[in-house]
Amino acid sequence: MTPDDSAGAPPEASVLTEFTGGVAQLTLDNPRRKNAITLEMAALIGEFCDQVENDPTIGAVVVRSAGAYFCSGADTRDLAASSADPASPEAVRRTSAVYSAFVRVGSLPVPTIARVVGGAVGAGLNLALAADIMVLTPDSVLDSGFLARNIHPGGGHLALLGRAAGWSRTVALAACGRSMTGTEAAACGLAYAAVPETDLDPLIAELTTTPAADPELSRRIMTSARLELGPPAVSWSSALEIERGVQMWSMSRKGQASWSSRGPGR
Repeated sequence: MTPDDSAGAPPEASVLTEFTGGVAQLTLDNPRRKNAITLEMAALIGEFCDQVENDPTIGAVVVRSAGAYFCSGADTRDLAASSADPASPEAVRRTSAVYSAFVRVGSLPVPTIARVVGGAVGAGLNLALAADIMVLTPDSVLDSGFLARNIHPGGGHLALLGRAAGWSRTVALAACGRSMTGTEAAACGLAYAAVPETDLDPLIAELTTTPAADPELSRRIMTSARLELGPPAVSWSSALEIERGVQMWSMSRKGQASWSSRGPGR
């Protein structure tokens, strides 16, 4: 390709990453296709998650998008290639790669926040639901999207919806083709808050400040949260035992810090 050709070519789908002040940020960068997740993007999301997992100075993660739409799901070209022979190893590999993108985000050892504008559909909704906290604009639209393509939901979609939306809303979205606005999602607990787009970043800054300041404690809290809340959730008695040792660790750490601050001979 000549320089003139490359200048006129559409930008390649990608993801952008940033690591600042204890917060890791992942930006879907495929705005021409409403940030649909390609196989290449899925691989980059995996690399981002590797970096977060291996860097103990990171206390929180934000997943966002370039442009005016969070994520329209898996790239339709990959879906078409998989549909040609859905039982083939190549089709399974393609679908599993997209699944892996949001599974990895949902398994990170720190609090994860999805910043949703415009909307989230199919695998894009899975990505937003995989995050621990979803913040979005009131007019954002959440849509299962699978029925529009006459296919069964995938990627654990029903479980992701069900753990926050409950049985009735999950069936309404996934089996009856209903959608939900950001206002409705916040009202039913599917999202943490629905605020104007100008307020999203200040809200996210408030949410990430504390975990970013103490990544070690943040990670231990999230380990306990994933063990206790599941799914499936554990009993209260089990939760007591899960938390006991970690709370003692935090108290000991606090005591040691207090003693050290007094200085020698005090």
